[in-house]
Amino acid sequence: MTHAVYRRGGRLWAVFVAFVVTLGTLAIAALLVAQPARSQGETGARYTGVASCAGSTCHGRMEGDGTVVRQDELMKWQEPSTPGGAHSRAWAVLSNNRSRFIAKNLGIGDPATAPMCLGCHSTAGAVAARGAMRGTVPLEDGVGCESCHGPAGSWIASHYAGVGTNADPDAEMREKHLSNLRAGVWKLEDPVVRAGVCVDCHFGAAGEGQFVTHRIMAAGHPRIAFELDLFSSLQAHHQEDADYGWRKFGAGQARTDHVQMWAVGQAAAIERSLTLFQSRRGTDGMFPEFYFLDCHSCHRRIYDQAQAVRTGVDNPGRSVGGGQGWPEGLPPYNDENLIMLAAAARLASPALADQLAARTAAFHKAMVTDRAAATAAAAQLAQTVAALKAAFASRRFSGADAFAMVDAIAAKAINDRFTDYSGSQQAVMGVDTLLGAMVSSGRVTVGAAAGIRADIDRAYAAVQDPNAYKPAEFQASLGRAVRAIGALR
Repeated sequence: MTHAVYRRGGRLWAVFVAFVVTLGTLAIAALLVAQPARSQGETGARYTGVASCAGSTCHGRMEGDGTVVRQDELMKWQEPSTPGGAHSRAWAVLSNNRSRFIAKNLGIGDPATAPMCLGCHSTAGAVAARGAMRGTVPLEDGVGCESCHGPAGSWIASHYAGVGTNADPDAEMREKHLSNLRAGVWKLEDPVVRAGVCVDCHFGAAGEGQFVTHRIMAAGHPRIAFELDLFSSLQAHHQEDADYGWRKFGAGQARTDHVQMWAVGQAAAIERSLTLFQSRRGTDGMFPEFYFLDCHSCHRRIYDQAQAVRTGVDNPGRSVGGGQGWPEGLPPYNDENLIMLAAAARLASPALADQLAARTAAFHKAMVTDRAAATAAAAQLAQTVAALKAAFASRRFSGADAFAMVDAIAAKAINDRFTDYSGSQQAVMGVDTLLGAMVSSGRVTVGAAAGIRADIDRAYAAVQDPNAYKPAEFQASLGRAVRAIGALR
């Protein structure tokens, strides 16, 4: 899969062309820690559609000149050619040639009406596919406001209510936000809540139309990958202005903690992967569900010659025990997020980091035993990942922590595990996110960060094409970027 490189606010972003140009960024869906996003049929929560947000006194202005928020959020959501407009295009892309090609290969008929697609390419698509939403929210809305903020029927009146003339306007705006949360708005400033919303479609869920299986990818759908802070920034339709921190977090926190957002996102992604692996989604007929496995362990050129050509690269994080590496011919679990989690864990909780290392090793070993052993080991590993997610969510990260996290990603024990493009992709996105956090915290100037951009670009280029991925070149490129960042400490 190829990448397109975007620069937003001086920061370099690598995003998948297949997500943001060809098929559109997949829908953001159900919530894991509060009410589930697909809750209309269960709780009676009512979706009102994008039109309910579009008034000129709400979010439908042509210019971002609102006094509290920009109020041009709808226009940003509809940007025709940027990643920020991908959600609005999510349903429309189901009618393009590539989507029809995929649907034909799968035998599902028109992708614009297929439940397999609507679960992530429309607002509350899983409900719409069952007919409960038809005539209420048009499918052509794509991934609308309520896919991220929750069904508005319960909270739109509170949200729309004006602000009075309180002598303390900051306190009044904070209370208004709290009243919206009490009415049912999803608390997206909480990284655990946001991750729970995003991973359902950007990583997979058990719901109808919310899991991109190996069969769907084989039919032509892009491979799924996700990094919470990166994707959040690409989809942000707001600015973190002077009053944002007060309204969202209260006194004491001025803005989003990007290091925390990144770390929680890594934990949420692997937690979801392990949960799905343990479920019926972990198998496909007599085969395992190959979605969970490292693509390049199988997708390699085949040689038939007297002198064997070894195409794999040893990964010290994968072992069957006893000093043995990974057996050739057995596809290992795709551990791209586990690699990043191992780096983040050392900073947040050394004890949990040790437990993560032990349970990761046990899980990889169980993968070559049988499914029962693998699912049992996955359950143990998922417990550790959940504990780490909670540790990240309860910890504030400083600019100094961002430097330490970059060092952890580049440490030999982690760097040696960048043997496939998936894990390396996560590494360069992580370093880029952490560099941005250093800038936002004031530890690094915008000009100094710009000076590192060439090194970051080279690391991105090394994972540009999965078919041309060269681990040694990537490790060298990332190493140069990390050393340049370290020089700014």
